[in-house]
Amino acid sequence: MDEDAEVFVISVAAELAGMHPQTLRQYDRLGLVTPGRAGGGGRRYSPRDVALLREVQRLSQEEGVSLAGIKRIIDLENQVQALRARLAELTDELGRTKVALAGAHEAAVAGMRRDLVPVRDAQLLVWKPYRR
Repeated sequence: MDEDAEVFVISVAAELAGMHPQTLRQYDRLGLVTPGRAGGGGRRYSPRDVALLREVQRLSQEEGVSLAGIKRIIDLENQVQALRARLAELTDELGRTKVALAGAHEAAVAGMRRDLVPVRDAQLLVWKPYRR
């Protein structure tokens, strides 16, 4: 089953998470867990949402974290996930750029005249004749 498929109505999600449906409504209002919506406006929870509900319950009951603290933790975890995804995109882009640059370098070297030698760190000297 797709982790993001919104398939559970609130009563089923509450039972799977071991909570009362009113608790799920409160968590939705607080922005802790944001389920999808059906055509009629009813909440639809995914397996990922149910796992998040269980984590909220664990943090609250076992760790003693406040709901505001849990929201902050969830927000930070979402930021980390987004940053990791962006890092992966940039790493892929960097890899493609390196390959393209290597190909361009090889083409440039292949097109060089062999009778010319590149000079590095050359200095330009301007000669002016001495006037008397």
